Order: sequence, then C-alpha cells, then structure tokens
Amino acid sequence: MDRRNFMKFAFSGLALSCLTDSVGKAALPVPPVPPQPAPVPAAPAANPLAGKPWYPLLERAKAALDLHAGSFELRDRVAIADFNAASRDLRFHVVDLLGGQTSSYLVAHGRGSDPGHSGWLQSFSNKPNSLASSSGTFKTGMLYEGQHGRAMRLAGLDPQNDNAEMRAIVIHGADYVSEDHIASWGKIGRSEGCFAVAPHMLPQLLGLMGPGRLLYADKLNGPAAA
Repeated sequence: MDRRNFMKFAFSGLALSCLTDSVGKAALPVPPVPPQPAPVPAAPAANPLAGKPWYPLLERAKAALDLHAGSFELRDRVAIADFNAASRDLRFHVVDLLGGQTSSYLVAHGRGSDPGHSGWLQSFSNKPNSLASSSGTFKTGMLYEGQHGRAMRLAGLDPQNDNAEMRAIVIHGADYVSEDHIASWGKIGRSEGCFAVAPHMLPQLLGLMGPGRLLYADKLNGPAAA
C-alpha cells in the first residue's frame, strides 16, 4: 500500500471512530433532574414593640396621627402616656416610628385623677379647675419659660382634651418626679393635670419631641372622661 492510500485509510478510520463515539454518547440515557424544592419565603421580622404592654396605645396613637393628619408637620416620632401603669413605672414613651427605638420616662398624673394619692390614675377630666389629667390626642407646641422653668405647650385635639390650652396643660419638670421620691413613698407626686417629668430628663425629652408632634394619653379599658 502506498503512502497516499495508507494516509487516506488512516483518516477514514479515525473519522469513523469519532463518529461512533459521538453516536454512542448521544444514545446514553440522560438521568432525570430531580425537582428542586420551592424556596421558603423569609419569615417577616418580628416587631420588637409588639410585646410591650403599651403597644395597643401606640396603635391608637398611630390611628390618631392619621385622623389628625392635617395637624402634624412631623410624623417621625410620637409620645404616649400609658396611664394604665402606676406612677412609679416608666410610662411615658417617645417612639421613633421609623427606626423603632424607644425612650421611656417617669411622668405624673393630675391630683384630680387620683384624689387618694394611690399612685394610680383613677379618672380623666377635661373640666377647668379639675386638676385632673386628660386623655386623647395632643399636639406639642412651642417651648417657653414659666413658673416651672422650661416647658412645652400642648394643644388638645379631641373633645375630651380640647380645654388643654385654657387649663395650661403642658410638659414641665418637677422635683416630685424622681427615683428618690419612689424610694421614699413607692410612687411619684401628682401634678395639676400637666405631664410633669423628672427635671434632669426634661431637656432630653423636649429635644426628642419638639414642636409639631403627637402626644397620645390614655388608659386601656380605663374610665371615661368626666
């Protein structure tokens, strides 16, 4: 066999070998792809505030924010006064609605709301000279210097607290709101209807609130306002 025929024969055999190999591979059965499990949706993040005893009041405050939407320039933070709790407890809460952070403070209720000075709010009133706390939606106003020093005005936006300005219901500091007072008496003192807080905490609280934000005060399943 001459060289030319030899090379022709060799290349023909190689081509046949490759063709046979590729056909053999194509004929092999392809194993089925097992079904992939459906992706499990991520569980929604738990609301860290949902377990707080005052959380229902926060929901009421947010509803009030929507109800009085035209009255509030600022909707990033709200304050709630939870008068379901005893006066010895931190029951005034400033809540950041965007980040979920909370700052809590002692706050007094009015002497007319607790005539026996039990440390628990017994009733609300909107009447002048009642010396009682009022429930409902308040709007924070301007800062001023008064008989209690630095203070913040409040406007009542609901029928049960619309006398707040006439009654001079404000946020101010008072010496009878302190841990020392609780240690001695098991409760803090009473105001004349104002939201009185510890003097050393007042600057922080006023800084967080500022004018134009909502303050909501109430007592869950509490008494009706007189």
